[in-house]
Amino acid sequence: MNEPLQQGAANVVQVQSMAKAGRRPRLGEQERFMLFLIAPAAVFLLLFQVLPIVIGANASFRDWSLNNPQKTWIGLSHYVAVLTDSTFLTVVLPNTFVFMAGTVVLSLLTGLGLALALNRSFAGRRIVQTTLMLPLMVAPVIAAIMVRWMFNDQFGIVNVVIEALGFESQPWLTQRWTAFAIILLTDVWLWSPWFALLLLAGLQSLPREPFEAALIDAASPWRIFWHLTLPMLRPVILVCIVIRSIDAFRTFDIVWTLTGGGPARQTELFSLYAYQLAFTFLNFGRGSAAAIIGGIIILCVGLSLYRLLDRLGASEVKS
Repeated sequence: MNEPLQQGAANVVQVQSMAKAGRRPRLGEQERFMLFLIAPAAVFLLLFQVLPIVIGANASFRDWSLNNPQKTWIGLSHYVAVLTDSTFLTVVLPNTFVFMAGTVVLSLLTGLGLALALNRSFAGRRIVQTTLMLPLMVAPVIAAIMVRWMFNDQFGIVNVVIEALGFESQPWLTQRWTAFAIILLTDVWLWSPWFALLLLAGLQSLPREPFEAALIDAASPWRIFWHLTLPMLRPVILVCIVIRSIDAFRTFDIVWTLTGGGPARQTELFSLYAYQLAFTFLNFGRGSAAAIIGGIIILCVGLSLYRLLDRLGASEVKS
């Protein structure tokens, strides 16, 4: 009888000691080494990402004018002013969403076509791949400067060619929709190789057995693409669309260099709107409020896109 009692008491003591040890966990050498490795990145993220967001969020609730920084607490006044601004609602947001949808769709289609072409074996494929990747090596500001000179209404090469063909030259960058189209096409030219690179990597990672079986069954190239290639490539396409949509929403450098938001703010996108509020009109509080609103919008858009595309993919797989 004493042995079971003693054994039970020993088990209780052991459980209590383990519970006490669990309250005061000690990091092993491996855990301390891992924390040491990630500490610089964590400090960098805290100083240059989290801290500026906190400062900007604090400024959005204050009367923070850069020429007279009183920093008086005014609550949601800046948010109300931005959300009731007719320029923001009727020009900036429509321009931003049209630009985002246009550049993502056109870049995706162009990149997918390039990836499908480059996935085949032909002479000089490596040279073609390298040539097509050149836009990725060009800074967006440099590309925008080149395009601006090309479409200059007085001595641009585009108008020179048009006049040589017997047509009248056009003021490309002084009209809303032509200027907007030039901004869009410039962005598509810059980002299509990015889509092509990721989609080509996805194509080369696909298993060959389903395609060989489809060829044995004499399936047409279109059916192979629609029923095999596209569904198997959907995860890569989904990631590309979400990442590029978020990045397109905050496009600034191309618009600033090509048109500066003109003519008459008609090509202004969201990033340019927030920048002008903060650094042109020197209203740092309202510019910060606009930036916070934009962050919330793009967060909602990114989550909605991810869920929508994921559901579409799941429904097609079930069918």
